[in-house]
Amino acid sequence: MDISICLCTFRRPDLLARLLAQLCRQRPVPGLPDWEIVVVDNDPAHSARAVLEAFAVQNPGRLRHAHSPSPNISLARNQALALARGRWLALIDDDEEPAEDWLQKLAATQVQTGADLVFGPVLPIYPADMPAWLRDGGYYERPRHPSGTVIGTHDARTGNVWARAESLRLLPGPFDAAFGQTGGEDSLLFRQLQARGQRFVWCDEAAVHEAVPPDRANARWLLRRAHRIGQTWLRGELHGLAGATRLRRMLGLCARAGLQLLVASGLALLLAPLSRIRSFYWLRKACTQWGKLSAATGASYREYAA
Repeated sequence: MDISICLCTFRRPDLLARLLAQLCRQRPVPGLPDWEIVVVDNDPAHSARAVLEAFAVQNPGRLRHAHSPSPNISLARNQALALARGRWLALIDDDEEPAEDWLQKLAATQVQTGADLVFGPVLPIYPADMPAWLRDGGYYERPRHPSGTVIGTHDARTGNVWARAESLRLLPGPFDAAFGQTGGEDSLLFRQLQARGQRFVWCDEAAVHEAVPPDRANARWLLRRAHRIGQTWLRGELHGLAGATRLRRMLGLCARAGLQLLVASGLALLLAPLSRIRSFYWLRKACTQWGKLSAATGASYREYAA
């Protein structure tokens, strides 16, 4: 098998059905004619069963799927990679929409650069009734780069990736199950891969689109997500450390986070009368620092626990 398109799904059968149809319309990748789709349903109730079984009947030999009933995104991702037979892996989320040349663009950038992993942008689609200041603030957007740019782990995520299968199999798992309910498993993996010399590049033309759900189109969700990101970041920084080394590292990071919390909070207050967008930007920064400090006490928000 040349290419395995891997994804996990959780209680979004309609979006899954749409994505599967879009993946079948992908244009052939030169030199890589054989491809498959691998889906793992992480819903204990197996809500994707009907969609998967219907697709398998309509597209014989194209789909490999499994049920991972324990709510843990790392276990689901690992099962998808274990099922994949391709020399190349394309990772996408079940709520994303790729263009018909998505795979072609990712593969072409890899050929041009020789990179081990290629990442593309995920562009938000906002609901019509979303507050204008949240949309204008760009809080749901991430930085973009010219194609071929070498990137670090800050720009790496699992929602739009082309990777050598052998690269993702350099590590056991490879996603750490300890991060499977809190998130941050992808950041940890990419950090470990980069430490092993794997090279990441950006492909700006290989964009996918992702609708912002109504329950996420609000300030409360953004602040909660910022807090969770701070928690998983600290856990990732301390991963693999023990004893006095871990303690020293944790104290240093917490001291810096405490200072950044004070600065960000002050800027949020100072800017509140002048610019809601800028004030909220710093409020999110403050929540991230607070998340780091809370993680030092053992607290964790389990976003993927249910």
